Amino acid sequence: MGDAEQACEDLRDALKAAGVTLPSLGLDAASYAGSAPLALIDLGRCNVATARALASALRPDQGAAR
Repeated sequence: MGDAEQACEDLRDALKAAGVTLPSLGLDAASYAGSAPLALIDLGRCNVATARALASALRPDQGAAR
């Protein structure tokens, strides 16, 4: 679980550096239930503006042009 928490924080920091905030970003508690738990990170929901900002940040040719 510690590795998943660190990965989530790393992702949050990288998104912040790109000017993107995913308000529901966090660990998926349900993925830890069961006999073989998975460490899943829930990206959550976002509004249209955030989705566009994320898409722009993921395009190498457009991310730096903002």
